[in-house]
Amino acid sequence: MTSATRNDRNNRMILGLIAGLPLTMILAASWLWYFVIEGDLDLIGAIGTANHGTLIQPPRQIQPYTFKDDVGAAFQWRDLEPRWTMVVANRGATCDGACEARLYVTRQIHIALGKEFNKVRRVYIGDTPIGEARIVPLMPRPTGWPTDVAPGALATYLAEGHVGLVALATEPDNFSTLFPTLADSPEQWYLVDPAGWVMMRYPDALDYKKVIADLKFLLKNSGELQ
Repeated sequence: MTSATRNDRNNRMILGLIAGLPLTMILAASWLWYFVIEGDLDLIGAIGTANHGTLIQPPRQIQPYTFKDDVGAAFQWRDLEPRWTMVVANRGATCDGACEARLYVTRQIHIALGKEFNKVRRVYIGDTPIGEARIVPLMPRPTGWPTDVAPGALATYLAEGHVGLVALATEPDNFSTLFPTLADSPEQWYLVDPAGWVMMRYPDALDYKKVIADLKFLLKNSGELQ
């Protein structure tokens, strides 16, 4: 075999390996994703977590539930691109000062993620149609908060002050099943993983830096799902 022939064969093998790598990665990611969705793989248990929040045991799958968006159209969780999701869940027709504070804090956490910003989303979920809900902001305003917020329609407030946030509503029974701890302890918000599992909750009093540490850890160790 001549040197030219050997070189040609080696080049073809290298090109074949390069061409096959993306397919192999896609197949591996699909395999992992399947077992996460089916519940056969505990991603959080497998990779561990700093666990500054409280793990929900067992986690609750959000995908079977039905929602309506901010204009009242039917919506399914699977319509969203898979991402880690910070959920502000609010009971009742009024988003009060504490609800507004969760929206503000989760927005600041999202911004603080920097280059990881697009790997995370924020969602508001209420048990009242978004078009019927109202915002009653906290007064007086803490330092750094917008000062021009007045009581009004929640949909307008979210559209103007929380661009990119997805606003959804579900039936009260669904809401209670997904977020049962809110009945006794409303001072918290939730984290949903890319497969749709409500898997962690964070108390309002927790330092936002600890939440950021959790999110960066999860993003780093589940990058194949992004």
